[in-house]
Amino acid sequence: MLNVKADLHIHTVLSPCAETDMSPVAIVQKAFSKGLKIIGITDHNSTLQCLTVKKIADEYGIFTLMGAEVTSKEEIHCLTYFDNPENLQNFQEFIERNIQKIKYNPAIHGVQAVLDTNNNVIEQVDYYLGVPLNAGYEEIEEIVHAMGGIFIPAHVDRIKFSLLSQLGYVPENLKADALEIFNQTPLVQFLRENGHVSHFSFVKNSDAHTLNSIGQYTSHFMIDKINFNEIKMALRKKFERMVLID
Repeated sequence: MLNVKADLHIHTVLSPCAETDMSPVAIVQKAFSKGLKIIGITDHNSTLQCLTVKKIADEYGIFTLMGAEVTSKEEIHCLTYFDNPENLQNFQEFIERNIQKIKYNPAIHGVQAVLDTNNNVIEQVDYYLGVPLNAGYEEIEEIVHAMGGIFIPAHVDRIKFSLLSQLGYVPENLKADALEIFNQTPLVQFLRENGHVSHFSFVKNSDAHTLNSIGQYTSHFMIDKINFNEIKMALRKKFERMVLID
């Protein structure tokens, strides 16, 4: 069984709150220098940068989970990942059908650029990506799982944009593959206050918006090989696969 170091929550320059040096090339090079074998690309409400990151990461021997961090209508952040370009595109279309198209102001909202492998800007999203979708977190979960994807509520104990901040509790019957806890929270502390969800797997990630943050907080996947299905099995604690965090 392999012990694989992963950071599943990384934003690129496409995210309005990310630094402008968060290019696909720079992200992959930083991940490689940190010894990461799995990275997750999770821009706010967009999957458009994933395939470029994957193409570069493949050359470095790093596996890329492709997806997005979507904001539900309750303003809950949800990490979503997909196993192939077709499902990724289908989810992108779901986002575009459900996002509120608020006019994008680069002076306020940041760059929101899609780059190619040479750091050339090939597209700039012209509506603000930092708004909620017209879909609740339960609907988002259903859509993701119908596409064979992975659904993980993000930083569930953070003081904003989380299950606890928006609902006041973490639902025990939540149909999630795992829960991400805020990277500075000890797991034992979280479980002391939320023992009813101890049956879930837990992940910690950097939620990187800057290069220096990549790999600062990680999860370790105990898996037989590195692929989407093995990662999903580890999150679901299947066949002796598991995820470990500090």
